[in-house]
Amino acid sequence: MTTGADPGYPQAVLDLLGSGRDRPVFEHGARVVGADELSELIARIATGLRAAGIGPGAGLAVVLGVSPEAFAAIVAAQVVGARVAGVRPGLTPDQLRHLLGHRITAVLVDPSTATPQLRSAAAGLPLLGIGPVDGAPDLTAARVGELPPVPAGRPDDVARVIYTSGSTGNPKGCLQTYAALGAAWAAYPDRWPPAVRDLAANLDRYLVFGSLSSQVMLEYGILTLAAGGTMVVAEPPRDGAPFFPGALVRHRATASVITVPRLAKLVAAQRAAPVDLGALRALLVSGSPLHPARLAEALAVLGPVVYHGYGQTETGMISMLTPAEMAAAPARLGSVGRPPAQVEVQVRDADGRPVPAGVEGELFVRTPAQASGYWADPTETAEVFTDGWVRTRDLGRLDADGYLHLLGRARDVVIVNADLQYAGPIERVLASSDDVAEAYVVAAPDEETGEAVHAFVVPAPGRQPDPEVLRKLVRERLGGSGTPREITFIAEVPVSAAGKPDKRRLCADLPTYAN
Repeated sequence: MTTGADPGYPQAVLDLLGSGRDRPVFEHGARVVGADELSELIARIATGLRAAGIGPGAGLAVVLGVSPEAFAAIVAAQVVGARVAGVRPGLTPDQLRHLLGHRITAVLVDPSTATPQLRSAAAGLPLLGIGPVDGAPDLTAARVGELPPVPAGRPDDVARVIYTSGSTGNPKGCLQTYAALGAAWAAYPDRWPPAVRDLAANLDRYLVFGSLSSQVMLEYGILTLAAGGTMVVAEPPRDGAPFFPGALVRHRATASVITVPRLAKLVAAQRAAPVDLGALRALLVSGSPLHPARLAEALAVLGPVVYHGYGQTETGMISMLTPAEMAAAPARLGSVGRPPAQVEVQVRDADGRPVPAGVEGELFVRTPAQASGYWADPTETAEVFTDGWVRTRDLGRLDADGYLHLLGRARDVVIVNADLQYAGPIERVLASSDDVAEAYVVAAPDEETGEAVHAFVVPAPGRQPDPEVLRKLVRERLGGSGTPREITFIAEVPVSAAGKPDKRRLCADLPTYAN
């Protein structure tokens, strides 16, 4: 247990709830949960976890739906000092087994997630229920004492494991300590960077969906608590209709997180059949870069509500561009904002030396709450976490005003006759066409050149792009090696369980070119 003046994380979250009393902090259908009720849930679940032998250092896999109980369970697991491994939806049985093999002591489930597939993958591990689950104790029914829960996490213990897609296909676990979570900004208004403070003013009704294992979804939920807002649970539509804009209208949401593909669909839907989005004040776009032309279109259609954020699982938020900054200087649409004072960003050349403003290079970042490494992967840890910095493996530059511009992934390349072609610049040129809504570039096997550029393009609504015109556009701007050998038109890009464009699925049926 931590000692002294600072009781450790998540005491800040407990304090936010303790000062809220009956203020509504969660809305789930017709049910409204106040701060006192959520505090009581956290205390009950923490008591039940301790009774089940879960304490500092124990590995707890969290497989839960989106609900007030799920949020309370994550906080309670950190109160007892567990290593909380969030399991996102959509994993294969093999991936589940792989993850649950990471020194997991028990698995936290609810009635919606205790499926036969999960039970099979968790064979041999005890299940703990959040609500009534066959064969598992219901932790929400535990009796609590008179004293409030006290965080037991030790500063250097791993508090949270966030799983990302790995190069082998198995999830890669990114590790954050209790000290790192205690150094984060979301629960502490006095630490909010200016862009976050601007966003926080719009979080009256923040839409929560997908999975609370999502770093973005959970942290902006905590930000909502600190801003005095309400987390509003949005269930997926049962009739197969698009999630947006229906969820925004149905729940009178003032704010939400949205991926680039979903933003494109929302803009197209609003152009075709506009609905009243008058309550909406903030859409945080995350997960992948947004082309300036598409950002300008979103602002024109939706109004000044789009925030363009940049961050990584390993670092948390790195920068954010606000609507006010975009309106003040339209040239900033090509950036992802100015890193705040709490975040250090260096642009380095191929030899690892910092370069001046305006020069392109690889981004290295240092943040107060950054991760410390990857689970059981010392090689990858040594490559990414270097001398206190996180190597993002993103390419970018800082302009004279300190705004950060992303230029692609250092490893997202196509090697044509030993000539490295970065996917990012090619994608940006293709997306600059008025006929193109989105563009994604991958490497296709080529018997003569080793690899060839293959582009997948989502046409702009009502447009029919000419592949030869698009090839000419790339050739004129980037040269012959970067010109797509073939362009495939798709209605929408497949996305991963985290909502990001999934290039692996795009690559599944690529041809091998013969010359």
